[in-house]
Amino acid sequence: MIKILLLVLGVWLIYTLLKKYGRSVEKDEAAAPPSPVEEDMVRCEQCGVHLPRSEAILSRGEFFCCDEHRRLHHHPD
Repeated sequence: MIKILLLVLGVWLIYTLLKKYGRSVEKDEAAAPPSPVEEDMVRCEQCGVHLPRSEAILSRGEFFCCDEHRRLHHHPD
């Protein structure tokens, strides 16, 4: 009789531990940061480097990676 009770207790313990582990895995997956939002890439008219549209400087319908390249492109000396 004791062997059966120990077996039932062991099965219950394993079940409880697996259930707890499953909950912690679900919680970790829910806390994972969302994937980054995709953004259009544009090309600097002066040097040709590609950069996200939000970081580019738009001038006269053209994109630039920095203000210096914008000035060089519009006012070559």
